[in-house]
Amino acid sequence: MSVRIIADSACDLPTSVMEEHGITRLSLTVHLDDQDYKDGETIQPKEVYDAMRNGKAPKTSQVSPQSFKELFEHFAREGQDCLYLAFSSELSGTYQTAKMMQQEVQETYPGFNLHVVDTHCASLGYGLVVLRAAALAKEGKSLDEIKELSGYHFEHMEHIFTVDDLEYLKRGGRVSKAAAFFGTMLKIKPLLHVENGQLIPLEKIRGAKKVLKRMTEVMEERGVNLASQPIAISHGDDLERAEQLAEMIREQFGTKDIHIHQVGASVGAHAGPGTIALFFLNAPYK
Repeated sequence: MSVRIIADSACDLPTSVMEEHGITRLSLTVHLDDQDYKDGETIQPKEVYDAMRNGKAPKTSQVSPQSFKELFEHFAREGQDCLYLAFSSELSGTYQTAKMMQQEVQETYPGFNLHVVDTHCASLGYGLVVLRAAALAKEGKSLDEIKELSGYHFEHMEHIFTVDDLEYLKRGGRVSKAAAFFGTMLKIKPLLHVENGQLIPLEKIRGAKKVLKRMTEVMEERGVNLASQPIAISHGDDLERAEQLAEMIREQFGTKDIHIHQVGASVGAHAGPGTIALFFLNAPYK
């Protein structure tokens, strides 16, 4: 490929998918039981969800500066053009660290053509952007072309999701205490979305069954050409509900290209088991 696409593990694409599409991954770190693990490499999502169900509180940290430096230097020496699409800067310091390491490496290798971009996306919303960029790279598009079209996709990517317990997001500082409060009310399910890279509560839904229906309603309100774009559903160890949502979407919109994967270990450590998230474009697919 003329351009190497780099992503971090918060895109929630499985290793097999990333390898198939020639995407280079950098892993965030998950801290559990006084041990550090590499998301998607030395720890898998199911281990994190099982630990959370047993009352443990895993923590996460961004991709290390050294990891960025080593990878960037490797591609700089090879003369490889690179595009690093980063996890939302509102949810992690990974993007800022990458920018610092980019500057440092480009001082040593001034001819290194590397762009570092904040997608303002998370989980498979971010993953869909990365997959589009990888497809363009395989087509032989230039770095500028891929960057521009990736930008269109992340600017128009909707994230609609629900969690079983807002306490996990509150604990990690991802939502406010006030937002977390309504999630503790009896049989109330929170519906959230991402706005400018931040997690924002959207609605309170009474009853778990109604949440999936409401997600498809929001999809209808916001989505464009839903039958002809790839969409994604990520889940916190709840494949049954994810497939139920996918079937509702197929029936209602005729969507054929639906990616279903688990929420990865680093994002899952904050969202918790039982999370269901839906990702689609609010503009025509390009």
